[in-house]
Amino acid sequence: MQRHVRFAAPLAAVALILAACSGTGNGNNASGGSAGSGKKVTIGVDLPLSGGEAPNGEPTVKGVQLAVKEANANGGVGGYQIELSIKDDAVNGVHNPDQGATNVTELVSNENVIAMVGPYNSNVGAAEIPITAPAGLLQCSPANTAISLTKPDAEGKLLRGDNKVSYVRVAASDDFQGPALAVYLHDILKKNTVFVVDDTETYGKGLADEFVKKFEELGGTVTGRQGVPNSDGSADYTSVLTAAKGDNPEAVMYGGVTTTGGGKLRNQMADVGMGDLPYIGGDGIVDGSAQTDGSYLNLAGENAANSFGSVAAIHDIPDPEGFANKYKTEYNEDPGAYSAPAYACTQIILKALEASASGATDMKDLRAKVRAYVADGGNSFDTVLGPVSFDENGDTSQKIISMYKADTSAGDWVFDQQIDLSQK
Repeated sequence: MQRHVRFAAPLAAVALILAACSGTGNGNNASGGSAGSGKKVTIGVDLPLSGGEAPNGEPTVKGVQLAVKEANANGGVGGYQIELSIKDDAVNGVHNPDQGATNVTELVSNENVIAMVGPYNSNVGAAEIPITAPAGLLQCSPANTAISLTKPDAEGKLLRGDNKVSYVRVAASDDFQGPALAVYLHDILKKNTVFVVDDTETYGKGLADEFVKKFEELGGTVTGRQGVPNSDGSADYTSVLTAAKGDNPEAVMYGGVTTTGGGKLRNQMADVGMGDLPYIGGDGIVDGSAQTDGSYLNLAGENAANSFGSVAAIHDIPDPEGFANKYKTEYNEDPGAYSAPAYACTQIILKALEASASGATDMKDLRAKVRAYVADGGNSFDTVLGPVSFDENGDTSQKIISMYKADTSAGDWVFDQQIDLSQK
């Protein structure tokens, strides 16, 4: 299944879509009734939806919207029609943790919001979890991969503190994505030396850490590593790459996203004579076709040749054609990398609502019951991705990474193979 958006809708059109699907709802009676009774609940959404982040956020939010539209058309769920409250966590075109924190503060204060989908970027997740966890608001992220979002840090502390699990994700974490990239580069592409650059952010640095660990375990050599912050787009990699070139690496690995330097780094590799080297990165660069403004393939152009990237989700879903066809029918474009995972997150929330609605005494109780149902590892969810359940940390049972390669003649990413690390 081709799971990459081929073109982004004009921002004006997207704004109309979001306005049409947004709402807060005022109902506070969760004790039953029919869908026709006018009762409503709200699912919050927090994603980067503007500027250079739009290639990631737009196709992801459409996965949520599609699932909700289908549910409402079928009479609602648990006696409720579903509304969406959609928030944009991008500021000046770049995902912003402070904005994400502001967004979820608004969502948790709205008693009608029973759960939320998002965020997309891991450092935004790190800012949000300390707010949503005490409020008991379930978050399901379709794309976050940073290990620290669910597991204890070096001091044994959790972002959720002493609160129960309320954050889950359907994407495999970077302790699977990083090793998968290393296996692909070392065992599939047969490269034994690599230079590593990361953007110093939660996702990028964590991904690079796990990549390096596995690559060296496989017998590979990291010729050097450099962290280069680039949240404002001003970084210049020329001196870093010129120095790295002297060590003759066979490839370059990038930990980060397109907006924090993914495309710029690749172009400057070409400028210093390293453009023929394989370039490999995580899902932060697999963000749309060459026709998508601001995507990696769009920015790198012909320099994107010999680029490889991962998506921290299963490619071979049970019915890829079925999902792709209904998504394209609705939006006149192909799904993005995380459209199906976002759809799956919404399915999970709706299943929990269905299971919890009749026993809830009020909206506060319904929010609590939805959280508890999803966090219960004994519950499994039939989703567009296949069966999904969550462990004691909130991590998905699916430990599959999908690998893609850039096809500059087609101007798109092409699926290559899945790497299943469930036995890692």
